[in-house]
Amino acid sequence: MNEKLKDILEWGYCIVIALVLALLFRYFVGTPTIVKQRSMFPTLQENQRLLLNRTFRITKKYPKVGDIITFEAPTKTYSKWEADQTNPVAVYENEPKGILNRFIYYSLEITKKSYIKRVIGTAGNHIKIENNKVYVNGEVLEEEYLKSDVVTESDVFYDFIVPEGYIFAMGDNRAKSTDCRELGCIPLKKIEGVVCFRFWPFSEFGGIE
Repeated sequence: MNEKLKDILEWGYCIVIALVLALLFRYFVGTPTIVKQRSMFPTLQENQRLLLNRTFRITKKYPKVGDIITFEAPTKTYSKWEADQTNPVAVYENEPKGILNRFIYYSLEITKKSYIKRVIGTAGNHIKIENNKVYVNGEVLEEEYLKSDVVTESDVFYDFIVPEGYIFAMGDNRAKSTDCRELGCIPLKKIEGVVCFRFWPFSEFGGIE
């Protein structure tokens, strides 16, 4: 093997290793994302850049109430006639087939649609939406992050217990948010990341509540 070919192979190995490490970091540690929806206004606004923490995929310490998360968008939106308060779970029907397609979808996240919302309830919590308020285990949820004129309504999922292995999440901009009120509770395995902080615009750099 001549020296030129050896150099090319060594560079090739380095590039492959770097790509693998980058993908592992992106999937298990953290990655940037862009806000593309108004469902979290005014907490988050369109085109802001955020950093997502994904270490829960290693630690299994899943998001808690109040955390802002991103998750894979379910394929079904329920109507009030379809909703079963005893089984308030999201539906995912378009799972990619084959190793390559799964890699492209879950690792590269190409063509994958995601939502960004705030965790309102975790497994075992009794959620009740009534009189324009959210009750968790019988107590009114204090939501200081909402604008004063925001009301919470739902005629789809409104009185249920969050199943084991799921979370219930809503957008802060309730009137403009498609969320678990119509989608059902989200499986923990479909959570993509927890928002750490905002890094763009620089004028709003920092943590988010």
